[in-house]
Amino acid sequence: MKYVEVNFICNPNSETITDVLAAQLSDIGFESFVKSDSGMLAYVPEPMFSAEEIDGLLRDFFLDAEIGYSFKTIEDKNWNEEWEKHYFQPIVFENRCIIHSSFQQPGGDYGYRILIDPKMAFGTGHHQTTGLILKEILSMDLRGKSVLDMGCGTAVLAILASMCGAGPVTAIDIDEWAYRNAVENVQLNNISNVNVLHGGAGLLGTETFDVIFANINRNILLQDIPSYERVLNPGGKLIVSGFYKEDIPAIREKCVQNGLVYRDYSEMDNWVTVVFEK
Repeated sequence: MKYVEVNFICNPNSETITDVLAAQLSDIGFESFVKSDSGMLAYVPEPMFSAEEIDGLLRDFFLDAEIGYSFKTIEDKNWNEEWEKHYFQPIVFENRCIIHSSFQQPGGDYGYRILIDPKMAFGTGHHQTTGLILKEILSMDLRGKSVLDMGCGTAVLAILASMCGAGPVTAIDIDEWAYRNAVENVQLNNISNVNVLHGGAGLLGTETFDVIFANINRNILLQDIPSYERVLNPGGKLIVSGFYKEDIPAIREKCVQNGLVYRDYSEMDNWVTVVFEK
């Protein structure tokens, strides 16, 4: 399949601007993203490319930025593989956990080694929100606890939780592409107690959990927090991310309305992870 390479010129060229832009582009079919000196290169299958959709997205872009773009069709190539080979670098957390792909064999003595073959730039641990929750997991005692990972992406959170002794673990993502990648990565790490499901909060039934991770976005979280509270065991923790520090009051208010107690938050580049308890 041929791809279209779109070169986005961002002013200012900040990580926040490109992260939000990439997240919105992924909703209209874009698959891979590479930071550039002037902004970002983004790749979309040729049949899914629509200049009209990009124009509409940029017209409604809610951050203060000037963004222009140009595009060209490029030769057939496995762009996921190219991205993984050349742009996905191993990442280490707390000198205890390393995440790397099958193209890399990094040395070092780490308690947890997570092997992923990512099909996307998100959920690998490189994004601030994923990294914040990974550090949260490393600080917790998850032995014997049931865990839910909502918006699991690559399933890296579910995999680390399992490695840290959690079980059973349920991982859910509404995106079929992410779901398939999560299944592959769970198998790649020989994890047997992570059940990956395709769907959203509507899949939550009678099963309850001691810990819930939800790394999604502000609006979906506000919509689904009542569902999370319903399946969270008393004394359990809800750990949410995927939004900015200025969004904490709205998230906190919704959680308190649903009987959850605010505990604390951690921050990286204005992205935050917030912990609540039932």
